[in-house]
Amino acid sequence: MENELKFESALEELEKIINELESGNTPLDDAINKYNKAMQLVKFCSDKLSNATEVVNKIMSEAGSLEDFKIDDE
Repeated sequence: MENELKFESALEELEKIINELESGNTPLDDAINKYNKAMQLVKFCSDKLSNATEVVNKIMSEAGSLEDFKIDDE
């Protein structure tokens, strides 16, 4: 069973926290805790995106050229 947080799950949780904080109904102590959790999720998502960018750049540099992505409409 894999317990590693996934990008999509982190993004969903981040959106939920943002909505809760924007509602204005969160007590101060809870808001601080939610804000700290949100910052952890932002860092996690940012790191995942940076890693994905590095992987894509490596693949492109290994291929030696860039090609447009095309979908055949048949």
